Amino acid sequence: MYTGSSGGVPPGELVSIPGNNMGGKSVTAKMIGCIVLLAQIGSYVPAERAKIGLFDGCYTRMGMSEELAQGRSAFMVEMNEAAKILRTASPRSLVIIDELGYGTSTYDGLAIANAVLNQLVSSIRCFTIFITHYPQLNELAIKVNPPIRKPVFFKHQLM
Repeated sequence: MYTGSSGGVPPGELVSIPGNNMGGKSVTAKMIGCIVLLAQIGSYVPAERAKIGLFDGCYTRMGMSEELAQGRSAFMVEMNEAAKILRTASPRSLVIIDELGYGTSTYDGLAIANAVLNQLVSSIRCFTIFITHYPQLNELAIKVNPPIRKPVFFKHQLM
């Protein structure tokens, strides 16, 4: 079975994909990442049409994993990955972050996600796809410079 998706993102904007658990947020982000990667190498892109710019790097922070042998909790791994993205991303990078701050309390996770989001959008100004189920994060995102006008929703349809 094939599930088609449609959506659009103006150049230079942050994509915030909100939603509940099991709503397809992570799958949508992975799909976007795979399509961008295929386009970057000059391969066929499974789309009726697509306009994709060139990126100097693609960075992801997805999933939860511990490195117990090295004494690193899931939260520490998550923070190390986010820090590496903040150090290496440029305005010509694609960054995909899925549920940042999930490995800690809701209050702390929201604060961490908001701080990283602000850095990516306001300072680095890279193309960012930010997956979250913190509804407050979308409200806070309006206050960043440049402001995020609204969350982006993708329409999925069984074909």
